[in-house]
Amino acid sequence: MMASPQNLRAAGDRIEQLLDELRASAEPRTYTRAEELLRCVTDLYGGALARVVEIAGEMGAEATRRLVDDELVASLLLVHGLHPESTQGRVEAALVGVRPLLAQHGGDVELLDLEAGAILLGLLGSCDGCPSSAVTLREAVDQAVFAAAPEIVRIDVQQATEPGVITPVALGRKGQFQTCPTEVPA
Repeated sequence: MMASPQNLRAAGDRIEQLLDELRASAEPRTYTRAEELLRCVTDLYGGALARVVEIAGEMGAEATRRLVDDELVASLLLVHGLHPESTQGRVEAALVGVRPLLAQHGGDVELLDLEAGAILLGLLGSCDGCPSSAVTLREAVDQAVFAAAPEIVRIDVQQATEPGVITPVALGRKGQFQTCPTEVPA
């Protein structure tokens, strides 16, 4: 029987908690070994997941779409760098999902730039310059973008009424192991 996504999230949180406790209480060499063990297990499962993606691709677009549409599988695809959609494509899709909410307030949002874990958005229509636009972004856009592209760690907003003025809208901080570590610390 498959665990629920909530239980799997709890398992991820528990892993982070245990690593924090181990880091605080174990000698550095022991902690490094435990971290290496976790990395090896992660690499093993990542290799298996890569094979699943390959097999799904051989089965056709529908099989790949079903993998990507599953929240848990999609998050693991991202962690292992296997997600078939680009970051820009996933961010654009997230913005498409929040546009109806912004349109209710006479506004819209566009992706102006994306680089190194940050995106620059432009507010359009009535949302531009609206005092509640930052709240609208924080409540709608950041949740949608973070869910679709967790590698994004910062959203900046360019207000069209003040060219060149960028208002940062920070996303939640990610835990240490939400991405796959690639090297064992010395």
